[in-house]
Amino acid sequence: MSGHLAIIGLGPGAAELLTPQATAALAAAAELVGYGPYLDRLPPRPSQRRHASDNRVEIARARTALALAAAGARVALVSAGDAGVFGMASAAFEAIEGGPAAWRGIAIDVLPGISAMFAVAARIGAPLGHDFCAISLSDNLKPWEVVAQRLAAAAAAGFVIALYNPASTARPWQLGAAFDVLRGHLPGSVPVVFATAVTRPDERIAIDTLATADPARADMRTLVMIGTAATRLVARPGAAPWLYTPRGVAVPA
Repeated sequence: MSGHLAIIGLGPGAAELLTPQATAALAAAAELVGYGPYLDRLPPRPSQRRHASDNRVEIARARTALALAAAGARVALVSAGDAGVFGMASAAFEAIEGGPAAWRGIAIDVLPGISAMFAVAARIGAPLGHDFCAISLSDNLKPWEVVAQRLAAAAAAGFVIALYNPASTARPWQLGAAFDVLRGHLPGSVPVVFATAVTRPDERIAIDTLATADPARADMRTLVMIGTAATRLVARPGAAPWLYTPRGVAVPA
């Protein structure tokens, strides 16, 4: 089979955070497939065709990319951040598993990108310096009860938590409900970071505490990061504090 599919993470937004490997694969592709706003981040090339789709149609988008590659095209299927973190890589392999047998013979490369949690961490210090996890608050593909159970388990285990998909027009209540779950397991003094549009011109970052964190600060462009009882603030003159989580855990005597 002569076609090829590159599943590409575009990074958090800034062009300079797109990896050279991803840049080369995008330049080599004849067909670009992705969520419309993500394709809009890429400069137009006369030799390329774009196949833009709406949100929440990931499997259909993956099938489009796979069908093009199976027909012999060089295809780039794009995601924001890293394609393997709540992105299109999983959707593509799910489509392959349930699709025509010929799709299993397509040459596929998954190219990593910088996920939002790493871009946010770099902006504010080193909050992911110890154990951490990422949880999507979206209940489109899993029930809210599962989300709440995972939040409680992560907080009780002492993980720093990066929350993806914290809020949308259709899901305005879930971040507040998540904070309520976390308040049952963490001190109110634990830092909470709201990072919106990180690395883009309209970037906004605010640090609050779990006791006073306002869910209205977040939208779908926001990553919310919750520290642990060990996460520390380092004050700086005339600037926002650094935030870091120590690398070790104190063992009780």
